[in-house]
Amino acid sequence: MTTFLVLAVVLVIATFFYMRQAKFGQAPTAKHLEQISRSSNFKDGMFKNLEYTPDLTKGYSYLGILYDQFFGNHPRTKPRNVIPSEKTDLFSIPEDENILVWFGHSSYFIQLDGKKILVDPVFSGNASPVPGTVKSFPGTDIYTVEDIPEIDYLLISHDHYDHLDYKTIKGLKEKVSTVICGLGVGSHFHKWGYDTSQILEQDWFDKVEVDSGYTIHTTPTRHFSGRGFSRKNTLWASFVIEAPSHKIYIGGDSGYGEFFTEIRNRIGEMDLVILDNGQYNNAWKEIHMHPDQVLQAAHDLKARRLFPVHSSKFVLAMHPWDEPLNEVSRLNQQNSNPISLFTPQIGEKVNLDDSNRIFERWWEEVD
Repeated sequence: MTTFLVLAVVLVIATFFYMRQAKFGQAPTAKHLEQISRSSNFKDGMFKNLEYTPDLTKGYSYLGILYDQFFGNHPRTKPRNVIPSEKTDLFSIPEDENILVWFGHSSYFIQLDGKKILVDPVFSGNASPVPGTVKSFPGTDIYTVEDIPEIDYLLISHDHYDHLDYKTIKGLKEKVSTVICGLGVGSHFHKWGYDTSQILEQDWFDKVEVDSGYTIHTTPTRHFSGRGFSRKNTLWASFVIEAPSHKIYIGGDSGYGEFFTEIRNRIGEMDLVILDNGQYNNAWKEIHMHPDQVLQAAHDLKARRLFPVHSSKFVLAMHPWDEPLNEVSRLNQQNSNPISLFTPQIGEKVNLDDSNRIFERWWEEVD
């Protein structure tokens, strides 16, 4: 018994010091808390979703999930082959082109009406604070910080490790003009050396007028936040880029909810929606959509095109790695009102002005 207690104390002390590393960021400071406390979405010391959202679905437990992850039979969570990709030179893209380049999972570069926008970049090859535990698939890490040009707006949907990566954010500091993020998320950027003048922390339905006729809206999602033992102390968000030529919804991570319709009612129909379609499980169905819900959300937003993301780079759930793309494609084909699917390869330059583009089902060539 004494040995067990000693080991437990040593583990607690080791964990305490390990989590003091810079990559964990920092909780909102007193100044942040003053701003956070004014938000109607902050109640009882934490941020709340617009709809009741349990951490786990009724009937599931964290212990049961861990047991299933370690001892359950979950084939093909990783591809056997290298994920295909192509590398676009982002420095050589003409300023008047409207394009998108996907980096896998939920990271992508958008050049739209002269503005360069980077979303949730993760270039470190790892989506966890513990090295080597959530490694990227072979072939998905063809870009580094050095391949990224100067960025007008860095959008961060929330502070989970597969969306806010310490090494990447540190490396981008001198290239980023402005960070737009949810309330409290700026505390991590302050910890990592960003200047206050670079950071715009937003509440749901706040907006930033970046130019004449060009607005970036911060909008709700149904999720949670946290980089350590504290949860929901920073705000998770989605965004709408309302530019002169296109209106794009950037969904972040989210479960399904009525807020998609509210966003459409407030901001209008979308030319392209980029939605969380992967790393889902019935145990956490309220915070990550299944493919049928992704299609419903796209219809709620009156989307002309749907880009399903949050897949094809990391294992964060137990489904086959290609199931999200297979399922959303199958269900969309069966739908009486199918949406044009936007499914580029990693690194491929996609012309946003070409609404007739038909994409190859590249994942079907990978085992």
